[in-house]
Amino acid sequence: MKVHRFGGVLAALALAMPVAALAAGFQDVLDTPAATSPLAAKGLLNGLALAGARIVGVGQRGHIVYSDDQGKSWRQARVAVSSDLVAVSFPTPQQGWAVGHDGVVLHSADAGATWVKQLDGRAVGSLMVEYYKAQAGADAAKWVAEAERFAAQGAENPFLDVWFADDKTGFIVGAFNLILRTADGGKSWQPWLDRTENPQALHLYGVRAAAGDVFVTGEQGLVMRLDAAAGRFRAIETPYKGSYFGVTGTKSAVIVFGLRGNAWRSTDGGASWHKVETGVQEGLTAGAAVGEREVFLASQAGRLLMSHDGGEHFSPVKQERALPAAAVQALGLDAVVLAGARGVRVQPLQ
Repeated sequence: MKVHRFGGVLAALALAMPVAALAAGFQDVLDTPAATSPLAAKGLLNGLALAGARIVGVGQRGHIVYSDDQGKSWRQARVAVSSDLVAVSFPTPQQGWAVGHDGVVLHSADAGATWVKQLDGRAVGSLMVEYYKAQAGADAAKWVAEAERFAAQGAENPFLDVWFADDKTGFIVGAFNLILRTADGGKSWQPWLDRTENPQALHLYGVRAAAGDVFVTGEQGLVMRLDAAAGRFRAIETPYKGSYFGVTGTKSAVIVFGLRGNAWRSTDGGASWHKVETGVQEGLTAGAAVGEREVFLASQAGRLLMSHDGGEHFSPVKQERALPAAAVQALGLDAVVLAGARGVRVQPLQ
């Protein structure tokens, strides 16, 4: 899964290297700008978003690429880190955020052409400790201990998704119930670990707005909806107990999707759910919506599905070649952009 960092393999390799060589050659990816590569748009890309009419994709080793001609050509952005990136959100044409491994949070103020670091895993733990030590209440000690555990792990835990409502307010989510909120465009972050109904600290894979609410999805059938009045994410029961990798939807329906082709749809804020027959057995790894009725789902095997009725029914989109997809972004009703292990490509719909 996305959260694995293969620490045991890396540790074994490190032990096999002379200490002097490690000291001389080590460069922290959080302090190393992404290298320029002519193949950046053909490597692993995990997240897509639109910055106005510009397409922005984020991926491995801090690579961020963008296109101003509907995917015909791509340029590489200047990025302050070389950590692997997994998700991106642009609430406005100019302001965007990207997140990924090593607890990194990046911000762009120029439609994705350049990116600066706002937060990383070395600072997340101490930020949470300071916040929870200032809180009162019976559970304060519990959350201080949890924050100290994150702090002791350093930059080990990744952020796995990001969503902004506007250029000020947004959420970032990640491994082991890691969730933070900002109300000032990322200048400061407030931990929300104590504001989720997730007692097992399950991984949080997705956060998005749909059907007038904000939803978070995660492991073991976890779905939560934001109770804005209470300032909490409340758990919602769904019929499926496997992992949900993401959430999408229209103004009237929310769709959660994940393992083994599972997708479930609700039109009443999660009070009831109806299974969507997708016709696929592999994991659904990406979703996107455009307009009032069109919804797209993509799978880890490269299948692309399209709905014209708000996600109630889906049919396969014929493709010249099916490649594993980690992200999908609609370009109106004429085409979609797909990103994955072999880079980014545009799929016409007509």
